[in-house]
Amino acid sequence: MPERNIEFGKYGARGVKGHEAVKRQLDTLAGYIATPITARRGLLARLHYLTRTDHARAAAGAAGLTVTDRTLRAWLDGTRSPSRRNLERIEQAYRTVRRQNVARYLLARLNREGRGTRVEFHPVNQSQVDRPRQRPVSYRTLNVRYWDRIVEAWDADDDQALDEAWVGNVVVDLGSEWGQYEYVTNVGFAA
Repeated sequence: MPERNIEFGKYGARGVKGHEAVKRQLDTLAGYIATPITARRGLLARLHYLTRTDHARAAAGAAGLTVTDRTLRAWLDGTRSPSRRNLERIEQAYRTVRRQNVARYLLARLNREGRGTRVEFHPVNQSQVDRPRQRPVSYRTLNVRYWDRIVEAWDADDDQALDEAWVGNVVVDLGSEWGQYEYVTNVGFAA
């Protein structure tokens, strides 16, 4: 793709890659538990989510949370606390299982039976760029109709596939100046 930015931020522009902003927005729509895992309430909420059904327990095991039932009961009862490493595993397993559970629902909501979802592109922040080097970029909107590859890459937690899906399926539809929106301040959409 000819307009990929090689030296983004060289003159002081600030922003994030578009796929990172999309990932952040999809994570927000997934509705993760807000209480941190370091608080007892947050830990219990995640453990209950990961162990309430056989399917959730199997998915948690596949996501890397492999502890005995005895250890799990001790954590739930509060007689023992998980180590820092186990807290990280619990958080990662929770996020993975939550993404798997929410992905199909989000895909249906974003595709809206072929009508798609309106996406807002907020351009990079150029306030730190010298005036002669500033580019004229503006706020843009686009109706994205096909979210399949994007949500699939988000569900797999694959940043490279998400970047390719985002740039290849969405950003290039902005026209000849699509390279200006590879990096953005924010990407907004709702489901």
